[in-house]
Amino acid sequence: MKSTILLFVSLFCGLILAQDDGSTTETEKTSTPGPCFPDMCDVLEQIGALKEKLDSVETRLADSETKLADSETQIQELKNKESTKVLFSAASGGGDANIGPFNTDTTLVFRKVITNIGDAYIPFTGIFTAPVAGVYYFTMFYHAGGRHDTGLNLVKNNEDIVKTNDHPSDDDRADNGGNAAFLQLQPRDTVFVRLAASLYVWGTDYHTTFSGFLVTPL
Repeated sequence: MKSTILLFVSLFCGLILAQDDGSTTETEKTSTPGPCFPDMCDVLEQIGALKEKLDSVETRLADSETKLADSETQIQELKNKESTKVLFSAASGGGDANIGPFNTDTTLVFRKVITNIGDAYIPFTGIFTAPVAGVYYFTMFYHAGGRHDTGLNLVKNNEDIVKTNDHPSDDDRADNGGNAAFLQLQPRDTVFVRLAASLYVWGTDYHTTFSGFLVTPL
């Protein structure tokens, strides 16, 4: 657009110069040039105003392109978040037998995977690793005989978050307990269930479980 305007000015000036038909005297040719023709001055003023408008339009267009690129980036980020699905549920397994008691605190491995969308839970270690930043919801449940201390801890990055436990009783043949929590996690944060030293739970494919899912990405 700018090059077109400059070409127009050059052609217009050439046209004015071409109006000299040869009758101009040497004295007139060498004399100090007078002011431009009124029509030409008007055209030049209009061209200058047009150039200013063109510059303004180009600036606004560049701003609009930048905003559009930012909007497309935000839309893609939202699509990526919406497409992130994380959900798992697993049981301890163990062949209908006691798990524990152990001499030290032990990470309880839930080997029987029921659901593991997103593969964030590792059944060989019992550890869930957050793939994206967000709010997650976790639950843990246990079944055990009633004549021994029993209980579980829900742990985030080696920090106990919530617990569930029961004390032995001669009148209670079985114990069932559980707890749950919403956790705000960052990528690579870990969550697992810890069986404290000297405690035990009953290991089956159905009773003692660990589950969690991504509520909303952040």
